[in-house]
Amino acid sequence: MEAVSYTAQWTAAARALETERGARAIFEDPFARALAAPRGFELLEKNQGSGLTPFIAIRTRYLDESIAQILADEDIRQIVFVAAGMDTRPFRLTWPDEATVYEVDFPALLAEKRRRLAELGAQPRVNRREVAADLRREWLPELEHAGFDPGRPTLWIVEGLLFFLTPDQATGLLRSLGSASAPGSWLGVDFVSQALLRSPFSREFRRCLEEDGTPWLFGTDEPEEYLASVGWKARDVREPGEPSTAHEDWQFQVQPRERRGPSRSWLVRAEFVGG
Repeated sequence: MEAVSYTAQWTAAARALETERGARAIFEDPFARALAAPRGFELLEKNQGSGLTPFIAIRTRYLDESIAQILADEDIRQIVFVAAGMDTRPFRLTWPDEATVYEVDFPALLAEKRRRLAELGAQPRVNRREVAADLRREWLPELEHAGFDPGRPTLWIVEGLLFFLTPDQATGLLRSLGSASAPGSWLGVDFVSQALLRSPFSREFRRCLEEDGTPWLFGTDEPEEYLASVGWKARDVREPGEPSTAHEDWQFQVQPRERRGPSRSWLVRAEFVGG
């Protein structure tokens, strides 16, 4: 699989570890451990101390809750996971009637995920459609070929992707989503800050990512302004460690927004406004 696809395995490994915390877990993903092989736990171990494992748990819970809330509040019945990786939300969350979930990712990754889930006997809880595509090229036609309707509101989930892209690629992706978004569309997304990409405290973590061929390239210190520049209005912006995004293993204190320079991660819900 593509090098970046191995990051889907570390995400699955982190979800497996959180699930196995039992009563203390902030979500459950019973399929995660089977999807983490062959490198997921190795990559987590390599990046131990970076806060990666609790961050993935916090992000997973935030987006789980965002999906539930947006679908409850809005007339949206098509959901697109961009670079879906080893995510199993179609198999573990509760979905509205008539909802359709599209999972977009590399063909080899989707095929391997399908094989592993079939071995587990996993059955989706929603109409689920795979869209085999290379996100580095034009991929919206493949999405429409799978049944996606750009004339209907969409919930886009872009999880754990943007920091692997160049600034131009990240901006281009979000603009592409906007080009296929009807009024009433929403976005669930995460970012890291530019400060994190410059921080001496994250230098070793960033070096390990570069060694694995998956460097972090894009971040923003002002997620609201950045999203507005590409047609999205941030409606909810949080950082790991706030009361609503707490985890007992998250050891980093949330700094006041007016303080410049701290490394940050952003968890965001945004509404499409165009422009």
